[in-house]
Amino acid sequence: MIDKRVRTLAEAVAGIKDGSTVLVAGFGDVGIANTMIEALQEQGARNLTVVSNNTGNGNYGLARLITSGHVRKVICSFPRSGDYSGFVEAYNAKRIELELVPQGTISERMRCAAAGLGGFYSPVSVGTRLGEGKETREIDGRQYVFEKPIKGDVAILKAHKADRWGNLVYRKSARNFNPIMAMAADLTVVEVTHFVELGELDPEAVVTPGIFVDRVFVLGDRP
Repeated sequence: MIDKRVRTLAEAVAGIKDGSTVLVAGFGDVGIANTMIEALQEQGARNLTVVSNNTGNGNYGLARLITSGHVRKVICSFPRSGDYSGFVEAYNAKRIELELVPQGTISERMRCAAAGLGGFYSPVSVGTRLGEGKETREIDGRQYVFEKPIKGDVAILKAHKADRWGNLVYRKSARNFNPIMAMAADLTVVEVTHFVELGELDPEAVVTPGIFVDRVFVLGDRP
């Protein structure tokens, strides 16, 4: 019987190695798995490369993972969003690297990894510092920059509901980067608010099929 639920947060993040690339879904505080991210901090993996929309807020979730020294590099679109003081302090002290990527580009780079594509040409960063050192090509009289895929060793997601097979639905804008990250990582772990039995989810409403999900932790099951 397939049942992807894990009993503890420690089980959810077990085996994540030093040096992993971790895809962290969320837009600000919406759709981000703060509980799971803090469990990763407690697990102890270091030298992580984190791919996210921003760098977290305050001293919890992703921000705590950064300020505690577990992150070597951040690939994101909005490093200065909300209370970003922890990231700025680490960056100014040269304890962390930053790769700044436009929001649409970061999403498409992950989609390329999910689809097994070698990358894509984008006009977005042509003539800017973000395009420096990258391959360029003229197509139909317009310049493009080649962007490589971003593949994750791990994706840490948050969903509204899941069944034991790992089928996921999200709540409104909390959907954001979660579906594409689930497909772009070797290991996908999810924290969910509600567990439902098989058959309770409308198949037409399932956004992330369980084939892309490896571990599910139900927040209501937390000791």
